[in-house]
Amino acid sequence: MFWERRLDQWASNIRSHAALPLQLDLWNGQQLQFGTGLPQVIIRVPHVSALKYLLQPSLSSLGDAYVNGKIEVEGKAKAVIAVANALAARTLKLEGKFARVVRSFRHDKDNDAEAIQYHYDVSNDFYRCWLDENMVYSCAYFERGDEDLGTAQLKKIDHILTKIKLRPGNTLLDIGCGWGALVLRAAGKYGAKCVGITLSENQAELARERVAQAGLQDRVEIRLQDYRDVGGSFDRITSVGMFEHVGLKNLPLYFAAINKLLADDGLVMNHGITSTDADSGNTPYGSGEFIEKYVFPYGEVPHIGLALKCMQQGGLEVLDVENLRRHYAKTCGMWADNFEAHAEEVKKLAGDKRFRIWRVYLAGCQYAFQQDWISLYQVVCRKAGRDPEGLDWSRAYMYSS
Repeated sequence: MFWERRLDQWASNIRSHAALPLQLDLWNGQQLQFGTGLPQVIIRVPHVSALKYLLQPSLSSLGDAYVNGKIEVEGKAKAVIAVANALAARTLKLEGKFARVVRSFRHDKDNDAEAIQYHYDVSNDFYRCWLDENMVYSCAYFERGDEDLGTAQLKKIDHILTKIKLRPGNTLLDIGCGWGALVLRAAGKYGAKCVGITLSENQAELARERVAQAGLQDRVEIRLQDYRDVGGSFDRITSVGMFEHVGLKNLPLYFAAINKLLADDGLVMNHGITSTDADSGNTPYGSGEFIEKYVFPYGEVPHIGLALKCMQQGGLEVLDVENLRRHYAKTCGMWADNFEAHAEEVKKLAGDKRFRIWRVYLAGCQYAFQQDWISLYQVVCRKAGRDPEGLDWSRAYMYSS
């Protein structure tokens, strides 16, 4: 009777706020409806003990329950995320543990390598199921908004390389090179001599294979290397989807390391996810906790204001800033659709638990970008304290054919 009373109170509270396209199927055969018409999401509760996940439904607790099979969820991933967020918003107060709190982790070479390998070394075939043909795992760039994913990813790479004015013969360092798409483009189309570094063995192996297939071994080197161990000088440096792994406290040192590697007249592009909380807090309702636990260990994202401050502390002058939040929402939506379309293949490659984790993660990221919980900025920098002579007067060069 205790659980039944609590469930009735909870259900009444949810219904009093708004209708949701949700149906709850209970262990005793009872069905609860929270909206009119056919439900978009069905949550099955196989045992009374699973009610605890629903009665205080943070995005972390609901995610835990789904990932570990305590509840079953039927419906499109995007609808599931929207309903889960609505349940959290109508039940929890956005304060305390469910607020946008700042979380900090210890970052050293061993921890960072372990986190990267956990996230990226699932299998290359796993990522190949839902990424574009070039396997670009970062925000695409939709110049018109109607591009397919592969076209938008190549446009993103070209947008970056155009912004940093890459020229034939330039040396380029790509920090966090993934499966090599950017360095392959930089060498093949722009004639640059490139070094790409990653901490993922799977990425490095496939990237080297792709370099060999393209016949670019004389212009592209792929290293399994930490950015703190790189030496030399580079005309251009790119960091795409990498600084999220650095840690908030380490950002000034990270940008100082980039500054040390940059040629005096060089340019840097940092492309990364940022928090929209002024204090660099996590996404609300426990979603950040879920991501840290299951997807991105030790991940920390700064507010753009903190990122710009840390760039200056690292000896870099910011020349250009562009917000691509809308682009990343669209990118994540395409990834989520691809993931759903290849669900059976993904399950065979990664197992049911990891499938569930990534299913809610990708759709959840789309939702977070749409809600302005997180954002994505491209920032172009150079060494601070230099004469401005020679800089472009406008952004027109970024869009010239």
